[in-house]
Amino acid sequence: MAKLNRAIVSVTNDLYTDNRVDKICLFLEKQGYTVLLVGRKRKNSIPLPTRSYHTKRMKLMYDKGALFYAEYNFRLFLYLLFHRATILVANDLDSLLANYAASKFKPNARLVYDSHEYFTEVPELIGRPKVQKIWEGIEGWIFPKLQAVYTVNESIAKLYRDKYKKDVAVVRNISPSWQPISMLSKVDLGIPENQFIIILQGAGINIDRGAEEAVEAMKLIENACLIIVGDGDVIEDLKQTVINYDLSNKVLFFGKRPYSEMMNFTYLSEVGLTLDKPTNMNYQYSLPNKVFDYIHAGIPIISTDLIEISTIIHKHSVGLIIDQLSPENLAEKISFLQQNPSVLKEMKSNCQAASLVENWEHESHILEQIYPSVGK
Repeated sequence: MAKLNRAIVSVTNDLYTDNRVDKICLFLEKQGYTVLLVGRKRKNSIPLPTRSYHTKRMKLMYDKGALFYAEYNFRLFLYLLFHRATILVANDLDSLLANYAASKFKPNARLVYDSHEYFTEVPELIGRPKVQKIWEGIEGWIFPKLQAVYTVNESIAKLYRDKYKKDVAVVRNISPSWQPISMLSKVDLGIPENQFIIILQGAGINIDRGAEEAVEAMKLIENACLIIVGDGDVIEDLKQTVINYDLSNKVLFFGKRPYSEMMNFTYLSEVGLTLDKPTNMNYQYSLPNKVFDYIHAGIPIISTDLIEISTIIHKHSVGLIIDQLSPENLAEKISFLQQNPSVLKEMKSNCQAASLVENWEHESHILEQIYPSVGK
């Protein structure tokens, strides 16, 4: 039976750090589908750890820009066309065109769209109206024809509902329940032992996500260390800033890590940062999964005042909100928690309570309506 119910899930990334897609693939397996995840292989891609489902990484000639998207979607379309599937899952707008085109040749295949963000308003498109218009055209052509759509939070879902008059479900990008098992020590990981550890983690440490202010704030804080665990467009600039300000002992970079290792760093920290700026609609309504990673690791959050994140922090009393992001304001919030251990302890306790509610095990029940069980 399983061979008759195959789901092909596609993304434009290299599969290594996309935890949301991994969770969806594991859920599909649980529902009885044979799963194939398709992405790309880059020159610096790290070998994938063993997974229970199948993976395919395509080598492409182009790595970014219009030629990359054109080549990827054409290659993906051909791949989907000649591989059997009962469900095609497109993750984000940049993989939707190939999936939609392939579905026209597969009348028995159901197309599902998982929108991870409000794609047409991402920072990379702001200020590039011609490119933005192309993506808006693709979305405007395909979205009204879709039958199954879900996205990462209520704010983005409402934008889509208002724009396209379509039903859009919400499946937040919440972390699975997590326990600190077989943790390495600070010494093992190269983290200072007797300092107040602040972490900024995630796969998208990019422009307008507050990393620059986080680094500069460390000039104003004593007996503390900022660890950056992840990768993104601004990392090299951040490293140069660290050199310029002589902060090499106060800001440490650990690069992209598997989820279990990233959570080890998070667990050993005192405070987690999520500092997206409301410079575009995509960031304004963002709810990054690092918010839930911090909660599950039991560390309070310091966040910019974004509606979805603020709602979580206020609901569970698990952190502090910065009204206006600046190195000075961020340093003030960090110092407050550093100097008030009782407040820090209470917030950590609140994180533990919140993790019992805010977890993937609860959230994934929504997916049962989108991907019904097919048996095994």
